[in-house]
Amino acid sequence: MLDIKLIREKPALVRGNLKRRHDPEKIKLLNELIDKDRKWRKSLKELELLRKKRNEITRQIAEMKQNKKPGMKKAISEIKSLPGKIKKKEENVEKLRSRTKYILMRLPNLLHKSVPVGRDDSENKVLRKWGRKPKFTFQAKNHLELAQDLGLIDLERAGKIAGAGFYYLKDELALLDHAIQRFAIDFLMNKGYTLIEPPLMINKKAYEGMIDFEDFEMVTYNINDSDLYLIATSEHPMGAMYMDEVLDLSDLPIRLIGLSPCFRKEIGSHGKYTKGLFRVHNFNKIEQFIFCHPDDSWKYHEELQTNSEELYRKLGLHYRVVNVCTGDIGSIAAKKYDTEIWMADNEFREIGSNSNCTDYQARRLNIRFREKGGQVPAGYVHTINNTALATSRTMIAILEQYQQKDGSVAIPKALQPYMNRLKKIEKR
Repeated sequence: MLDIKLIREKPALVRGNLKRRHDPEKIKLLNELIDKDRKWRKSLKELELLRKKRNEITRQIAEMKQNKKPGMKKAISEIKSLPGKIKKKEENVEKLRSRTKYILMRLPNLLHKSVPVGRDDSENKVLRKWGRKPKFTFQAKNHLELAQDLGLIDLERAGKIAGAGFYYLKDELALLDHAIQRFAIDFLMNKGYTLIEPPLMINKKAYEGMIDFEDFEMVTYNINDSDLYLIATSEHPMGAMYMDEVLDLSDLPIRLIGLSPCFRKEIGSHGKYTKGLFRVHNFNKIEQFIFCHPDDSWKYHEELQTNSEELYRKLGLHYRVVNVCTGDIGSIAAKKYDTEIWMADNEFREIGSNSNCTDYQARRLNIRFREKGGQVPAGYVHTINNTALATSRTMIAILEQYQQKDGSVAIPKALQPYMNRLKKIEKR
């Protein structure tokens, strides 16, 4: 969340940020926050004066009683009216505090100046492309057709027991899923990242520190009769790992890679591409996450992007990178890159996102750092997250870009050591 001091001192800056995001409803919330915060501070001051007055009269009554001074009856009468006034004022203060926090948690992060202005994903700015689309001499198939023809996926039986958006993977496709994970883990551990296998459930407080409130109910699965939710990505439990802690500057940056299944309630409608494995309720993913000093987050934002692109290049996959525009970026990130993979219908679609969230998540989660030798926290850390490889969409790219005329699929050389040296997936 944003610093309330920033909103008090520079409301025009925050209002301008919301205009860039094309979000008039949040501007209304900002205006209400400014009004409620002013009233809260005024009411809090009045409450403190009432409490001070109660303490003073209590002291006066004790002194009168001890020294048998006059005026005791008037003082007792006056102090009897104070508890009711204090209680009423406390209720008002809490009501205003609760509302200001509610709004503060819903105002989006400040955008970096390099984020392009736009209303939706059609206005994202393409930064670069790598590789070339395959030159097929035959009618290319999509990944679902290929996987079904090879007998490696079963959506119908998965739907029978779990509903739409689930799948069974078989034989080489299941092996490919694990190969992609091991490939990404080995690559990043060799770069000094710490492997984390996180809890697959986290509580609401931790989740609210990490996720956009507007997405919370739509995306997350709640475990009935509990305060636990299935994770939508390992980013969330990794980001909340140091909740309410103060980190030593000497320990920063903390580089993590998360290995986990991901569970998502919303699989996409309203015209979104949903075929096959592209948008499903659960999948596996290797996630990158960094906690760092505020001065270093833009450097590490680029480091994470370099890592993911190097993985795609080692796999020989044709992709492009876009700078996500103000209307498509969501509320958590200050800047976001999307890496988009080329698919057989000649469209590029998102395979991973890289977000610098600055101190927005850390402020919600109260994750701070102390300078070397310092006792008092010096500020909030910055958090950056990026998909290394989401296995479902990486499998899509491999199946569609490496398909052969006979219906088989070649395996990228980088993955062959993890596939028992298998070079091609063929129909049995």
